[in-house]
Amino acid sequence: MNKKITVSAPGKLMLFGEHAVIYGRPCIVTAVGQRMKATVELTSEPIFQLNAPDINVSNYKKPIKELGQGDITKGAKFVELALYNYYKNYKYYIKKPGIKISTKSEFSSQFGFGSSSASTVCVIKALSELTEADLDNKAIFDLAYKTVLDIQGKGSGFDVAAAIFGGTLYFLTGGKVIEPLNIDTLLLVVGYSGIKTDTVTLINQVKELADNYPEVVEGIYDNISKLVDRAKAALLAKDWQTLGQLMNFNEGYLSSLGVEGKKLSSMIYAAREAGAYGAKLSGAGIGDCMIALASQKSRKAVEQAINNAGGQVIDIKANVEGVRIEK
Repeated sequence: MNKKITVSAPGKLMLFGEHAVIYGRPCIVTAVGQRMKATVELTSEPIFQLNAPDINVSNYKKPIKELGQGDITKGAKFVELALYNYYKNYKYYIKKPGIKISTKSEFSSQFGFGSSSASTVCVIKALSELTEADLDNKAIFDLAYKTVLDIQGKGSGFDVAAAIFGGTLYFLTGGKVIEPLNIDTLLLVVGYSGIKTDTVTLINQVKELADNYPEVVEGIYDNISKLVDRAKAALLAKDWQTLGQLMNFNEGYLSSLGVEGKKLSSMIYAAREAGAYGAKLSGAGIGDCMIALASQKSRKAVEQAINNAGGQVIDIKANVEGVRIEK
C-alpha cells in the first residue's frame, strides 16, 4: 500500500445560476485549469501536520484526537475538517494513525476559483486512495460538501462538484443532479476585478432581501432557473449568440439582487461594447471575477476593454479534468 500520494483538483467558474442555486434551482459550472495540489502521507505518530505556503500556514500541528476541536488556524479549517470527517466516517480503513499534508495552489485564493473546496476534495480523494476505501465520486462529494457546510453553514456544493467531476456540469443544490455536459469548447474571457469579497456575507445579504421581498426574490430565482435550462440547451448546441444573451439576462437578475457592484459592472459593459456575445459576473458578486463570451475575432478587443475598465484578464482554460492522482 502506498503511504504517500499527490492529488490535484481544479478550480471553478460559475457560468449561470449564482445565488438561486442555494435555494434549489439549477446552475451551470465549469472546472478551470488552475489546480490545487495536495501531497498526503500517512505517518506512525498520531499527529496531523499541515503546510500550506500559499495561505501562510507553516508547520501547523495538532494531535489526531483533537481534530475539529479548539482554535483552528483560518487557513487550516477546510483541510482539518475534511480530515476529521473522514476519520469519523471511515476510521476502520485507516491503518496508520497520523497524517502529514502539504498543499500548493496554481491560482490565488483571491480570484474566487474555489480553492477551499478544491483542497477539501484533494484531501478526501487522497485518503480514499491511501486507506484503500476506494470511495466513488458521489461519496467524495457527500463528505466534501458536508465539510463545507460544517464551516460555512451555507452553500450549494457546485464548487465541490466541479473539483471532483471536472468538465462543465449542470448541477442542482446538494448534488441532487450532477450532469456532465458534453462540450469540447467554451469561448470564455475571464476578468478579475481586484476586489475580494466574502461569499457568506453576500449570501446573507441576498437572504435578507429575500426575507423582506419573498415573492419578488423567489420570482427572480424561478426566472434564473428557466434561463439556466435554456443556457444548457444553447451550450450543447454551441449557439453562442443565444448563450451570450442569456448571460446578459442572468446579469440583470443578479444586479436586481444587489450583487453586481460598480467595478464588475464597468468591466461587464466594456466587454459587451467591445463585441462580446454576452458578459456577467461569476460567483457571489461585488468583486472577484466576471466572464465574457467572445468569438475568436472579438476576443482581443474584449480583453483590451476589460483591462481598460480596470480589470485584469486571467488566462485560464475551462472545461478541464476533475480530481486526479498525479504521477
